[in-house]
Amino acid sequence: MITGKNYIGNQLSSTGNVTYKTINPKLNIENEPTFFEASQEEVEKAVYLASEAFEGFKKMSGSKKAKFLNAIADEILAMDDLLIETYISETGLPEGRAKGERGRTIGQLRAFADLVIEGSWVDATIDTSDLDRSPIPKQDIRKMLVPLGPVVVFGASNFPLAYATAGGDTAAAFAAGCPVIVKSHPMHAGTGELVASAINKAAIKTGMPEGVFSNLNSSGIEIGVQLVKHPKVKAVGFTGSIKGGRALLDLASQRPEPIPVFAEMGSINPVILLPEAMTARSADIAKTYAKSITLGAGQFCTNPGLILGVKGKNLDHFIKVLSDEIIKIKPSCMLHPNIISNYERNKTNVLQQKGISVTANLENDIAINHARQTVTTVAGKTFLENKILHQEVFGPFSIVVQCKDIEELETIINTLDGQLTGTIIAEKEEISRYNTVIDALQNRVGRIIFNGVPTGVEVCPAMLHGGPYPASTDSRFTAVGVQSIKRWVRPFSYQSWPNELLPDTLKNENPLGISRIIDGNRTSSKI
Repeated sequence: MITGKNYIGNQLSSTGNVTYKTINPKLNIENEPTFFEASQEEVEKAVYLASEAFEGFKKMSGSKKAKFLNAIADEILAMDDLLIETYISETGLPEGRAKGERGRTIGQLRAFADLVIEGSWVDATIDTSDLDRSPIPKQDIRKMLVPLGPVVVFGASNFPLAYATAGGDTAAAFAAGCPVIVKSHPMHAGTGELVASAINKAAIKTGMPEGVFSNLNSSGIEIGVQLVKHPKVKAVGFTGSIKGGRALLDLASQRPEPIPVFAEMGSINPVILLPEAMTARSADIAKTYAKSITLGAGQFCTNPGLILGVKGKNLDHFIKVLSDEIIKIKPSCMLHPNIISNYERNKTNVLQQKGISVTANLENDIAINHARQTVTTVAGKTFLENKILHQEVFGPFSIVVQCKDIEELETIINTLDGQLTGTIIAEKEEISRYNTVIDALQNRVGRIIFNGVPTGVEVCPAMLHGGPYPASTDSRFTAVGVQSIKRWVRPFSYQSWPNELLPDTLKNENPLGISRIIDGNRTSSKI
């Protein structure tokens, strides 16, 4: 049941006066539930409870945290049709997408549960003493990762489950030992409340301290600003626009005690078409990319918004086939009237730029809030001279840049902002001849793909979902996979500490049986 209230720790609360509703974008009508925006008092209480909960939660064993994470997954699954139906009504996305995203969310939670049960993620490093060393005795020093404190997570608009209330940021923070306060996304507040209820039930069932989780509703920016500026909040997770992420980063850096903001922001994910691949299979590549550009109405952070190739008949053929094929694809509903409004505005801004040619723009009548897919092309020189063309158009839109030669193509890569992904389309025999292109792309992206599409992010330890600014605020970290836990921790050392007072992670006996580095050697042995 959706109440429209906030979860402040274990309690439902609605003391605020501001209310709002979500929208069904397919029907273009408001959904029935009314949501209460969190009041200043509710924000204060949520942060206070999180700070109090941290004292116990940070010391909790991996097995207890794993029970909590697995219980969240179980409670989400138990909601079954109610969650899926609410998700669909608030996003316009199909049932298959809803169930797939739910599966990904469950998988993330269980992966972090497995991680903390095993326990080696804390990177325990021990350098034993040598008090007879001359001229200076060596002290016993032991290091491990410890949680930062209460984390604020901003739910994403385009992934109401996997990047939201119990998504990757929240799961990683819980695994690290950090309480979480979610600022629920207003476009899918009902989905958020249902997942929040699952987390709350799991917390109670597994004996978590009250305040380990809160869920706050907000239709504007005020609640988020209050949370980021609060002195008891120690880190922030965000997935969204460059404007939103940059604003949070600036707020956090201006605090008396600055805190990290791990934001995944805009990306146009450049695709590089090398000449021999264009000669061999330009039509097949174009058909593949027509599907990738329109997947999910283009509402993926890894959507291929920029395609670079060398001008000539093969690239002309690619553009023609891409344009013909993309028009054949049935338009999809976008997540919200505001999102399609932004899409049309940003697209129009690009189309008004000098030198842009439209090669595909669906002209048929389409249902309300559905996106018209668009392909454009421009000369490399024009693209280099106009930074507006470098900006993300969130939706089923892509620019094909016709470079005069490989040197101009490489120059364009070097002028791009940081990106989540870069893709090389090439024949195996030719790729070794373009090392400088590969090197240039590596400098601008977090993940490089060979002969594939950027859409689709595998959740696994080797995945790097991040990149140079503004793709993310810190290119050293990933927002996907169990390695993302490292955003919510810091290294901490004990020097000359009595063995019996050390955490189990660092004790001589290694009671947890984890893998550690002892005097430079990786081992699970006792000392």
